[in-house]
Amino acid sequence: MRMLKVLILLSMLFSAAGCGRTTAPAEGRRTATEKLVGHLDPSTASVLESYFSPDGRRVADVAEAGEKRVAVFVVVDGKEEKPYDFVGDFLFSPDSRRVAYVAREGAKWFVVVDGNEEKPYDFIGNALFSPDSGRVAYVAREGARWFVVVDGNEEKPYDGIGEGPIFSRDSQRVAYAAKAGAKAFVVVDGKEQEPYDGFCVPSLFNGEMCVGSLLFSPDSRRVAYVAQVGEKQFVVVDGEEEKHYDSIGSGSLLFSADSRRVAYVAREGAKWFVVVDGKEEKPYDGIGEGPIFSRDSQRVAYAAKAGAKGFVVVDGKEEKPYDGVGEGSLLFSPDSRRVAYWAAVGEKQFVVVDGKEEKPYDGIDTLLFSPDSRRVAYMAAVGAKQFVVVDGNEGKPYDGFPKGTKIIFDSGSALHYLALKRTANEIDVYLVEETID
Repeated sequence: MRMLKVLILLSMLFSAAGCGRTTAPAEGRRTATEKLVGHLDPSTASVLESYFSPDGRRVADVAEAGEKRVAVFVVVDGKEEKPYDFVGDFLFSPDSRRVAYVAREGAKWFVVVDGNEEKPYDFIGNALFSPDSGRVAYVAREGARWFVVVDGNEEKPYDGIGEGPIFSRDSQRVAYAAKAGAKAFVVVDGKEQEPYDGFCVPSLFNGEMCVGSLLFSPDSRRVAYVAQVGEKQFVVVDGEEEKHYDSIGSGSLLFSADSRRVAYVAREGAKWFVVVDGKEEKPYDGIGEGPIFSRDSQRVAYAAKAGAKGFVVVDGKEEKPYDGVGEGSLLFSPDSRRVAYWAAVGEKQFVVVDGKEEKPYDGIDTLLFSPDSRRVAYMAAVGAKQFVVVDGNEGKPYDGFPKGTKIIFDSGSALHYLALKRTANEIDVYLVEETID
C-alpha cells in the first residue's frame, strides 16, 4: 500500500535536533501496541498529498501517475480510483466511511462521491459532507452564474457565492452567503435574508461579500452572521442586528452548546473586547484565541493581550501572563470544570492545566482532554524526537507524526494516533494504540 508524500511525512510537527527523554509514569501504566499501516521509499515517492479520516484510522493519498506525471488518482486504503487531470479538496465524511473530492477532466470540474462522478461544471469549490455523513453540498459555476448544489440539486443562481454552504448540526438545513448586484445576503433553506450594502468579508469566487462568520446554533434552530453597513460591522442573530462596532473579530462568532448564548470579539477604536450576550467585557490591546464556551454553556474563556504579554481570561479573571498563548489550544474539559492551554516563555512551550504549568518542551501540539475529563494529552517535542504526553508522562519517542494527525481518545483509558519511524531506506507509518491501567 502506497502512502504519504515524503514531504508530508518529513513535515514534522516541530523542528529541532537532539534526543527525546522518557519518564516513568506517575499515574497508571501506559501499554502501547504498534501496527504498521504503510511505508514509503522516499526516492520513488509520487504522492502529492495525504489525508486522514476523522477517526484517525484511514489514509488517502492523492498521487501522480504516468510518465508525464499529469494524471492524478486517489488511493484510499490501498485501492486506486480513476485517474484525472487534477484532484483537490479531498474529504472524508464525519463518520470516516465515505470519501469525496473535486476532480477536473479537461476543462470540466465535478465532484466524485464514493467513486461516482456528479454533474460537470466550469468550476467547483467548497465541497462538504453533512454532519450525519448522508448529504453533500458544494459551490459550482456555469458561465458567469454561481450556485450551490445540495444532494445533486442546483439552487438559485447568483452573481457570486461567498461563505458556505454550511449544514446545520441536524443535517437538515443549509445556509450560505450570496451576492446579487451590489447587495449581499445570507440564504437559509433557500430563502434570502435581509440584504446589506458594503463589502467586508473576502469571497473566494467573486469580489467581496458583506456577510461572514455564518453559523447555525448547535440545536440547528438559530442562525447568526456578521454584516456591514457603511464602515460599521455588527452581528445579526435570528434576523436581529446587535450593536454596531468598528470591527468584528474574524471567526470569533459562536453559540454556546445549549444554543441560548452568543459571544464574539469586537473592536472600537484601538481596543478589543469580548461581547457575551450583548454585554462588553474588559477592553484589551488585543484578543487572541476565543471566546469559547464550556460544555455546560455557563463559562467563558479567551486569550487577551496587554502590552507585550498574553494571558487567558476565564470567567472574567485574568490568569498568569506569558510571552504568548498557543493559538487553537485553549479548551474546557468535557465536564466544564477544567481549563487547559499551552503557553510560551522564550523559546520553550508548556501546557497549563488548571493554572499549573507542566514540563517545558521545544514544541507542543494537539492538546485535548479525555472524554471523562480526567486526563490531558498532547504531542510534544524534544530535539528531533516527538512523543505523546498523557498526564505529564511521556510516551515512546518517534521520528515524528504525520502532518494533520490527531490524538484520539477511545475512552478515558484508551487512545490512538499515527506515528512515524524512519529507517535507512524508507519511512514507516504506524497506528499506535495505547491503554492506561
